[in-house]
Amino acid sequence: MAYSDAPAPVWRLEATIGRQLAVWSALSLIAGVLLWSVGDFWRGFALQALVWGGIDMAIAVFGQRSLRRKRRQDPVATARHAGEPKVLRRLLWINAGLDVLYVTAGVLVLVFLGDDAFARGNGWGVIVQGGFLLGFDAWHGQQAHRLVTAS
Repeated sequence: MAYSDAPAPVWRLEATIGRQLAVWSALSLIAGVLLWSVGDFWRGFALQALVWGGIDMAIAVFGQRSLRRKRRQDPVATARHAGEPKVLRRLLWINAGLDVLYVTAGVLVLVFLGDDAFARGNGWGVIVQGGFLLGFDAWHGQQAHRLVTAS
C-alpha cells in the first residue's frame, strides 16, 4: 500500500465532529451568558447551557488534541488497521443511549419539580442539550457505521 498524505476517512469524521461540537458548545455558552439575568426560568436554562457548553467544549478540545496526536503517528494506516471506525461508531451509539437518559432526566425534572420556574428552566435546558446531542451522536454514529461497512 502506498503512503498517502490524505487523512483517513475516520479522522475526517472525527475532525468534523470536534468542530461541530465546538460550535454547539460556543453557542451554548453565549446563550447561557445572555439568558442568565432574564428571570428564574431562563437562569435555570442558562445554567444548563453554561454547564453543558463547558463540558462539550472540553470534549471537543481534548478530542481534537487526541486526533492530532494520532495523525502525527501515522497519517493513514493506523486508523484503518486499528479498528478506529468501529471504536468511534460504538462510542457514538453509547453516547446516543446516554443522551436518551439525559432527555428523560430533564422530563423527570419537569414532572416532579415543574412548579418552580428555576427547576423548569433546568429541565428544559437538559432536554434541549440532551436532545441536540442525541441527534448529533445518532447522525455521526450513522456516518461512522458507513465507514465500518465500507471497509
